[in-house]
Amino acid sequence: MQENSSLQRALTHIADDQAQILDDLQRMLAVDTCFPPGLGYAAFADLLSTMLQPLHFDLQRVSVPDALWQTPDGSAQGERVNLLAALDAGAAENCNLYFHTDTVPAGDGWRFPPLALSVAENKLFGRGAADMKGTIVAALAAVRAAQRYQLSLRYNPVFLLCTDEEGGLYPGIRYLAEQQLFHGHLLSFNGGAVPRIWAGCFGSIDIKIIVSGRSAHSGDPLQGINAIEAALPLMNALYQLKGEVEQRVSAMPAPPHYQGQPLTALLTLAAAHGGSKGSTIPERFELLVNRRYAPEEPFAAVWQELTQCVDNAMQGSIASDVTLQLIGHLAPVADPTGPHWPRWQAALSQGFGFPPAEFKAWGSATSSDMGWVQQAGIQEILLGGLARPDNRIHAADEYTTMADVIALSQSILAYLSDDFQPTQGN
Repeated sequence: MQENSSLQRALTHIADDQAQILDDLQRMLAVDTCFPPGLGYAAFADLLSTMLQPLHFDLQRVSVPDALWQTPDGSAQGERVNLLAALDAGAAENCNLYFHTDTVPAGDGWRFPPLALSVAENKLFGRGAADMKGTIVAALAAVRAAQRYQLSLRYNPVFLLCTDEEGGLYPGIRYLAEQQLFHGHLLSFNGGAVPRIWAGCFGSIDIKIIVSGRSAHSGDPLQGINAIEAALPLMNALYQLKGEVEQRVSAMPAPPHYQGQPLTALLTLAAAHGGSKGSTIPERFELLVNRRYAPEEPFAAVWQELTQCVDNAMQGSIASDVTLQLIGHLAPVADPTGPHWPRWQAALSQGFGFPPAEFKAWGSATSSDMGWVQQAGIQEILLGGLARPDNRIHAADEYTTMADVIALSQSILAYLSDDFQPTQGN
């Protein structure tokens, strides 16, 4: 990068902004935006509005219509408030900075309060610290530094603070993209603190299967239908299908930690619920199935295969009823590279210190709501974030580090700044 005193001072300032970074992160973690159910989106939009207004962003709240996101099982609840925050920096092009505002539920096993910031062991603990409220904090710090040193920006930053990424039926970014409420290229922070060129990701389907029986006393079961036992052929059939599905190899390059093994389609029996006590024949059994499908697999074929498996397994079953509910769907992302990627790679090298030669293209079987963005007509999607293999995203004691938040913030500032001129080879 060519030396520029104003940009260098701004980059250095981010490392001196730690008190504000910690305060911002604490305030964000304290708002419960777990999905399901998703009751905290409006409160989080209120909080972010108070943070963005002093930076002169224009704010627009957009709620996804209820009919689009409500699931048959009622697990999603509350208004789906998305916040668009646009800063007119006088640039000719927008850069849309995408964040999902939901987290997975806190869950059990925490050593620290999950809905608070705990600073310990040189780490920043809390649900959403890495995935992905910490990335919002990093972007805010970058804009503050740019304004403090009056940097000219190459792109107008537009924050897209969106709902229901964590397996939702109709993520907020899908609605914004389909309604054409933003334009320009997109930078998603649903990635990691790694020298990666994003090669795409798999789609994900969550299906709830409900097997109904008839309750009775387990000591007098003649009139009863045991829903759990009735579901045994179904679970066996799905497990057999799992073996077949996971033989299907994707052409998408696998992550480095796969050690040369390919990415394959996946089927997971993810949750099972039924029964209440030993003296009662269970009347209802629920099975949650997750299916990860590669961009090469058409959704219609994946859905048909699953539903046919269920139908065949339960044909002639003693169950009184079997129903399927689609409760979550993220479309796959195919090759999201484009003309802005070289600059973003150079910016990541500026912030994190990644040598240019370390950047590799790879995809993953994890999923993103960016597939809906591509289907709405935006092909190029940059990727960054705070995820690392060991920072316990979706698990107890999720954390990030101040060093990574600062590095990501410096990467964002470099990318946005008109003074950032990557040297040849970056």
